[in-house]
Amino acid sequence: MRYIITGKNIEVTPSLREAVKHKFSKLEKYFTDDTEVRATLIVQKDSQKIEVTIPTNKGFIRAEQESQDMYSSIDAIQDIIEKQIKRYKNKLVDKKHDVIPFSDFFLKEDYDTEESDEINIAKIKRFSIKPMDAEEACLQMELLNHSFYVFINSETGSVSVVYKRKNGTYGLIEPEF
Repeated sequence: MRYIITGKNIEVTPSLREAVKHKFSKLEKYFTDDTEVRATLIVQKDSQKIEVTIPTNKGFIRAEQESQDMYSSIDAIQDIIEKQIKRYKNKLVDKKHDVIPFSDFFLKEDYDTEESDEINIAKIKRFSIKPMDAEEACLQMELLNHSFYVFINSETGSVSVVYKRKNGTYGLIEPEF
């Protein structure tokens, strides 16, 4: 695996770099040698956070962990990533359609899963969406007291999503074609 380790408001020391590589070396059995792991270490006031993104053929595996100590964050993120991998493997195994084998997707070798993280969709909601700008979508989201809002972006003509971030700001998700 190839590691890209960067820092925001922190100097990435050799010991931090080694801690990240050591934790993620345990996940090498799932990935090929040319898989890229992007880790960003962030220090903000009283918290120390790590964000990890691993691009795959069909999307991304992404997780973030925040704690008082950077090494604690690094320790905890490995478990989160491994749980996501197991969940995705179960999803592929459960589908009996023409899916590529999990090992061809991003695993090097086969692995037994111990727990079943089945996704249960409890409710399906259908609604009409109208063109609006991102600001109006944020207002609608606040009026509805939701954490996200799907709308047609009047500027781009594509379906977009606004969401409320943990720090109180807003995010906008726009698809790329």
